[in-house]
Amino acid sequence: MEVDPSPSPPSSRPPPLPGYFDPESSGRREEYRRYRKRMSSSNVSPLLGSSLSKSSEARLLYDGGSIPRRPNAGLLLEDIKQEAQDYSNLEGLDGSRMFSSAKRRASLDGGSASDAAYSSGRQAARQTLKPVKMEDDMYVPHEGETSFTMFASLLDSAIQGLMPFPDVILQFERTCRNASDSIRSAATGKLRVVEDKLMQQKAQLLLDEAASWSLLWCLYGKGNEDLSEELFVPPTTSHQEACRFVAVDLTAQLCLRIVLWLEGLASEALDLEKKVRGSHVGSYLPSSGVWHRTQRYLKRNNNDSTIVKHVDFDAPTREGAQLLPDDKKQDELLLEDIWTLLRAGRLEEASELCRSAGQAWRAATLCPFGGIDMFPSLDALLRNGKSRTLQAIELESGIGRQWRLWKWASYCASEKIAEQDGGCYEMAVYALQCSNLKRVLPICMDWESACWAMARSWLDVQVDLVLSQYQTSRPDGRQLDDDMNGAQNSVGPESWPYHVLDQQPRNITALLQNLHSSDFVHENVSRACREQHRQIEMNLMSGDIAHLLDLLWSWLSPAEEDQNTARPLDDPEMIRFGAHVVLVLRYIFSDEIEDELEEKLVTVGDLIINLYVRYLFSEDQEELVGVYASQLQRDLCINLFVEMMELRLNSSLHTMYKLFLSAVEYLPFSSGDASKASFEEIIERVLSRSRQTKPSKYDEDFSDVAHQHHLQSLQKAMVIQWLCFTPPPSIPDFQMITGKLLIRALMHSNTLFREFSLISMRRVPELPAGPHKLLAILAEPLKQKENLISPEDQEVSDNLQEFEDWHEYYSLDATYRNWLKVEMQNAAVSPDMLSAEENDQAVAAAKETLELAFLLLKKDERPWLDAVESSPFEPSQPIFLELHACAMLCLPSGECMLPDATSCTALTSALYSTANEEDVLHRQLKVDVQVSSRDPCCIEVALRCLAAEGDGYGLHEASDGGLLAAIMAAGFKGELSRFQPGVSMAISRLDAWYSDGNGSVESTAAYIIRGLCRRCCLPETILRSMQACISLSAAVTGIPDFREGMLDI
Repeated sequence: MEVDPSPSPPSSRPPPLPGYFDPESSGRREEYRRYRKRMSSSNVSPLLGSSLSKSSEARLLYDGGSIPRRPNAGLLLEDIKQEAQDYSNLEGLDGSRMFSSAKRRASLDGGSASDAAYSSGRQAARQTLKPVKMEDDMYVPHEGETSFTMFASLLDSAIQGLMPFPDVILQFERTCRNASDSIRSAATGKLRVVEDKLMQQKAQLLLDEAASWSLLWCLYGKGNEDLSEELFVPPTTSHQEACRFVAVDLTAQLCLRIVLWLEGLASEALDLEKKVRGSHVGSYLPSSGVWHRTQRYLKRNNNDSTIVKHVDFDAPTREGAQLLPDDKKQDELLLEDIWTLLRAGRLEEASELCRSAGQAWRAATLCPFGGIDMFPSLDALLRNGKSRTLQAIELESGIGRQWRLWKWASYCASEKIAEQDGGCYEMAVYALQCSNLKRVLPICMDWESACWAMARSWLDVQVDLVLSQYQTSRPDGRQLDDDMNGAQNSVGPESWPYHVLDQQPRNITALLQNLHSSDFVHENVSRACREQHRQIEMNLMSGDIAHLLDLLWSWLSPAEEDQNTARPLDDPEMIRFGAHVVLVLRYIFSDEIEDELEEKLVTVGDLIINLYVRYLFSEDQEELVGVYASQLQRDLCINLFVEMMELRLNSSLHTMYKLFLSAVEYLPFSSGDASKASFEEIIERVLSRSRQTKPSKYDEDFSDVAHQHHLQSLQKAMVIQWLCFTPPPSIPDFQMITGKLLIRALMHSNTLFREFSLISMRRVPELPAGPHKLLAILAEPLKQKENLISPEDQEVSDNLQEFEDWHEYYSLDATYRNWLKVEMQNAAVSPDMLSAEENDQAVAAAKETLELAFLLLKKDERPWLDAVESSPFEPSQPIFLELHACAMLCLPSGECMLPDATSCTALTSALYSTANEEDVLHRQLKVDVQVSSRDPCCIEVALRCLAAEGDGYGLHEASDGGLLAAIMAAGFKGELSRFQPGVSMAISRLDAWYSDGNGSVESTAAYIIRGLCRRCCLPETILRSMQACISLSAAVTGIPDFREGMLDI
């Protein structure tokens, strides 16, 4: 049956700056180029070397068209139960609220076409935002519902090679912005003041994260912009030379990318403000900047010496006078908007704003040389096209001369405005054109503006220094450091840019340090340097990736007083950001990475990814964990999946299946590479750990020890469910993997059946939980065994036969206990009060018990649980047999006897006494009994002897397990002559193997355990049959006597 599955609801001082930004080490920088294209489509982790996705169809991404098949009937049954429960919950609900919730779900499920392209085929668990009180008619989605799933989808597509990693970085940025917009729009006008403030802070944090992703793309994801020679028309101009210099110089390129990044953020902020508030900078009436009030005032009165006498644009500076306050305020508002547009990199809009306000002269000061954009970028070069204006100017005056004059004029204007206490924005606009930082920084009230002003000024000065080389009068041999340390006597344009050189940072480290210093910048800027994303961005600018990783881990790591507890709820967004930064950097730096950084990305990176996986797991988003856990190193990946599977063992089948899919889809099923984790290794670890004795909390009088051990047997049986899920058909070798899982389920179930048979011998009506849970789980998968496994394989055939034997044994066991229950119920009532139906029920149950017992005991073709096995070793090889068991000491009453050193010594002696002296000497028998280190109520028994012909060598035909099985059976049955009478061993774990002289395991010796089970189970079956036979003979006359059959057995 094909159904649509639905998941269940659910610092220290930074290290020195790397040398690749040192201007004195250009060779070193070339080894570590940050600005290049990253178009790798490989799905192999560059650091781990592991293939992390099995197919492009079975993923979070691009899987919306297929209908997955329900893996077994258990999941279908769980669906039906859930649906019935949903219908029952409809009674008494208010219709309006149901309609409201339906609309809410529709609004969540519906999205744009671009969102649908990256939607997951496996739905994420949804939950509301917990810190905010929800109103009846309003639903604010948890940010994890959208961005966490979206991030996983995008990362998965990049790992598969469906999308380049630089594009993924841009999508991460867009996802954060969309999530921020969703939170703002959902909370607008619907929350209380405090709650609204919390939501706005959350939205702002997402915008800060988007800014960090944008910087990461600008510095490490954006490819180099190659300048085509077709763009240069000889003779070259100063702008073309500036663009050529910035394209090849790493320091200038870094500044350019930082400037473009910050301008992009400012431009996004303007767009958002226009979207939210409906307003935009530059919304002025035409000719609003031509000083109408001052004109009218001059026409009426011209006696005030503080007011200008003319209204040309030079009048305030030339006359040393002011405009009327209203015009001056209007001018300042205009200049504030011009500054805002320049800050966002919108030079054309700023120029157009000047023209529309009637100040075309101001537009000419922003774009000199006929409106040419002089910013040294490829975009500006393309926008200018093949304009000959600047070329014609510089043919006459020389390259860079007009450039220097413009810079010098802007410098003089900014200084003059500052002297006359003019408008701060007008001063900053002109100071920006000439890198006069001391006049720009006073109006930079936020970190981004201050950083942009410093990077922009530093970039312009570097360009100016290059262009100054074209001055014929400039002294030769003057170095940059000399110029910065010495003073320039000349104050004219010929000495430009030495007027502002001392205001510029020497390197990126100095620039970032200036942002921290309140002597240079506003205190808000210094305070912002302590914010998390600002620190992240400064580390990205400096290229100190190792310190960035240490910084992230210092924020995310558990507290020192509780090192064993993760803190996933403290800052889930930062955990998510850290994990994705680590993964993106691993792939981007795959071909150019130092050993030290590579080690840091692996060690610290794995810690961060591991923390994020645990957070997703704690939020019931098991379908997402595979994308990230598969990126971990082998041991960490295996341990993490094992822990998650153990924690979800008692969860619903849907939850278990989501975790199963995460493992089987994102990890190879088996791997020959020791550095790669595989699904097979995870399953083997889970199976092995499930059989280990787990410490339990017992009552003070230890009266519940036996009950606790029976509960542990149920947990052991539940583990087999991981092997009974059907993998998705889209993964490679789907049929082969399904068959292997079923075979492994058979093998492990037989191992558990052997152990369960030795812990469930007590004659009580209650069914043993473990074995019958195993049979219930395996019932559905075994119906398809003919299509999945080949019985021609001898190992498969043997396991199938053993499973059938155990199925028969536990069917008899259930029938016997049913009879025993009826018998005990009837015994509690006086014989005179029993009805004929009750007598008939007891007789029928006894007959069925005896019939099944005879079928099991009197097999003609093959004995039950045949233990005949041929040894894989030759007698010339010195081989030992070992049998290890974990057991409880049980009194005749069934209560647990606490072991101690004395009882262990006595038991050791008693076990030795069960073997004759010849076997002890010639077969080097060793017996060791100790109190279990895991459970003080248990003992660990270790038996070891030398192999002999028929018992370890050759063919074992006796089917009794040999010497070790005989010794253990005596202890199990309580038949030890030198131990406390009636005390037996309830065995909870058994393992037997061949070993060499050093104790190294060579292979398993299952015949020993099967023989032990025959020694214990067959006599018990006979005793139970005799019990039923006697009861039947006493209750009924005139029926065939079963006693002859019992005597034959």
